[in-house]
Amino acid sequence: MSIERIKVDVGRHRQPYDILVGDGLIENAAEHLSKVLKRRKAFIVTDETVAGLHLERLNTAFAAGGIESHVTVMPAGEANKDFAHLQQMTDSLLDAGAERSDTLVALGGGVIGDMTGFAAAILRRGMDFVQVPTTLLAQVDSSVGGKTGIDTRQGKNLIGAFHQPRLVLADTGVLDTLPRRELLAGYAEVVKYGLLGDAVFFDWLTRRGAEVIEENGRARRQAIATCCRFKAEVVARDETETGERALLNLGHTFGHALEAEASFDAGLLHGEGVAIGMTMAFALSVELEMCLPDEAAWARRHLDAIGLPTHPAQRGLKDVTAAALMGHMAQDKKVKDGRIAFILTHGIGEAFLTRDVEPAAVEAFLEGFLRDVPDAA
Repeated sequence: MSIERIKVDVGRHRQPYDILVGDGLIENAAEHLSKVLKRRKAFIVTDETVAGLHLERLNTAFAAGGIESHVTVMPAGEANKDFAHLQQMTDSLLDAGAERSDTLVALGGGVIGDMTGFAAAILRRGMDFVQVPTTLLAQVDSSVGGKTGIDTRQGKNLIGAFHQPRLVLADTGVLDTLPRRELLAGYAEVVKYGLLGDAVFFDWLTRRGAEVIEENGRARRQAIATCCRFKAEVVARDETETGERALLNLGHTFGHALEAEASFDAGLLHGEGVAIGMTMAFALSVELEMCLPDEAAWARRHLDAIGLPTHPAQRGLKDVTAAALMGHMAQDKKVKDGRIAFILTHGIGEAFLTRDVEPAAVEAFLEGFLRDVPDAA
């Protein structure tokens, strides 16, 4: 299978880096990493689940390519993305002798990628790191663009740094080991790109989305590459999210609030929260007469058809209140002068940011949305 190569160039004296998308990249990891390593030594950080599936292949590839490797294995899950586990990770790396000229390699999904990237940003006042994302969500979103961080009791990703990787290896073959629910959660981030800024891509997904989820073939590679290319272009123009990059958070203001309400438990995966959040964003846009109802209905139909939740009750959050969600959203990173930022839409592919929606209007909208529980929930 051929390899897609997407270059990310954020400028401002930062080195550009490549995103490689294709099957079998882990087996050839040493060849690809040799172009960015300062010395032939890598510190792999992974989690217990991913270690059992892919660590041996990566270690074998490094050994065959003459790269010495040290491994840190962390507990799996969003609930472990906190200060305590960050300290556990950095202690392990320092005890193993990680130096400033060494490279950390994040082998895993968004949690491992975010935490390893943050560790790289702060260890020795800055180390290189490479992303080897093993989930669809991480391959199309969190591994690209340099957002790193951890969660706190106040909310998601509130402690972190912008720290770009030196390379991203998105091996499409590893996705075949994911449970279907994890693939669907990642697909929510794929759909996001179409809904926020590429109506043609969204239309393509309505016809080929099932292939992206179920088959390691051309459709999957095309979808991942399209998302990465879109994000790379946005990040190049707005690395630190002072403007346009905020649009990539379509669905996330609501979604992060739902995740916080669920205590970052596995009962609600990040992508599922985003799917519900995008549904809410479109519904609020309709209520504010900014978007045609047919456009919102088309988006929701596709999410429903593909098997993603579009209401909190579908993931067991039947008692969540509008007031609770408003409290979580008040801690969102995009809040400015006390005003919550919302990514709303004029239709498919036409997202925009606004801080002009009155909190009372949002709370009233949420009360109505939460009451309208689907029959299947």
